[in-house]
Amino acid sequence: MALAGVIAANPHTRDVHFDWIEPARQISIRVDQDRARRLGMTSAQVASVLNTAITGTTVSQMRDDIYLIPIVARADERDRISIERLATLQVPASGGRTVALGQFASFAYDQEQPLLWRRDRVPTLTVLADTAPGISPEAVVEQLADGIAAFDAGLDPGYEVIVAGTVAESAESQSSVFAVIPVMLFLMVTLLMIQLRDFRDVALVMILLPLGLIGVVAALMLFVCPLGFVAILGILALNGMIAKNAVILITQISEERATGMPVRDAVIKAASNRFRPLLLNALSTVLGLMPIAPTLFWGPMAFATMGGLLVATLLTLVFLLTVYTMLHRDPVAGRPPDDV
Repeated sequence: MALAGVIAANPHTRDVHFDWIEPARQISIRVDQDRARRLGMTSAQVASVLNTAITGTTVSQMRDDIYLIPIVARADERDRISIERLATLQVPASGGRTVALGQFASFAYDQEQPLLWRRDRVPTLTVLADTAPGISPEAVVEQLADGIAAFDAGLDPGYEVIVAGTVAESAESQSSVFAVIPVMLFLMVTLLMIQLRDFRDVALVMILLPLGLIGVVAALMLFVCPLGFVAILGILALNGMIAKNAVILITQISEERATGMPVRDAVIKAASNRFRPLLLNALSTVLGLMPIAPTLFWGPMAFATMGGLLVATLLTLVFLLTVYTMLHRDPVAGRPPDDV
C-alpha cells in the first residue's frame, strides 16, 4: 500500500490498482483415513464423489447442429455450499452400502489466496497504474525513480521493487534493436558504395540521413507524442526512405552528366525530372500512415515517419543538390575534372 501511495502521489499517474485481492473463503474437508479404510473406501473414491457433487461429471453429450454440448450432472447449488448438506452426502462403501460423508470427514471454513502471481518463480505483488494522456511511461518512471528507490531501501531483506510492464519491455526491445544498428550501418554504406562508387556521394547521403530528425522532432512536439520505442522504429524506417530518395536523385544526376552536360545543368534537369516522383512518393507514404496516426500504440511511429519524410524530401531537393554542385564542380580550363 505504501508503494501505491508513492505512485499515486505523482500527478501524471491514473487509476492505481493492484493484482491481488482479499483472501477468499473456502470449505476445507478433512477425511479421517482410519474410518474411511474401515468402511472400505479410499481417498480417490471420496474425491470422485465430491468432484461429481460439487464440480460435476460429464455423463453424456447432446448435438446441436455441428456442436457437441456436454451434459454435466452435479448436485444442486444449495447442496454444494452448505456444510450441513455436504455432511449428508452419501458416499458408496463396500458391500453396496452408502455412508454419509459426515461419518468419516470433518468440515471447516478456511481462507485462501484466490490467485498467487509469480515472476521468475518468485511470488510477486504488482502495483499498476495508467499514465496521463500525452505522458510516456518512461517519463513517469523516471520521475518516480527517487521515491521508489527510497521505498526499496526500507524493505526487509528478500524483498525488492522491480520496474516491469511496458517500460521494461520497451527497454529490452530497444537494446535488441540497437545491438544490430552497427551491422545495419555497415551494410547500408556497403550497398551505397556499390551503387554510387564515389566516397563523396556516399558521405553526402550519410550526412543527409540525420537531417530527417528535424521533421521527426517537429512532428512529435506538434502532436504531443513521446519519443519511445515505436517512434524509434519509425526513425529507422525513415532512414531507408531518405537514402533511397538521395540515391535516386544522385543516380539521375550522374546519368545526365554522362551525356556531357555540365554539373549545374545536370543538377537542375535531374531535380526537374525527379521532383514530382519524389514528392508524390512522400505524399503517398504520408497518406498511407494517416489511418494509424490517431492510434495510441502506432501513432508516434506514424507521426515520426510522416514529419521526417516530408522535411527530408525538401532537404533532398535543396540541401543535397546544393552540396552536390559544390563537391562536383566543373573543371576549370587547364585543370583535370574531379572524377579523373
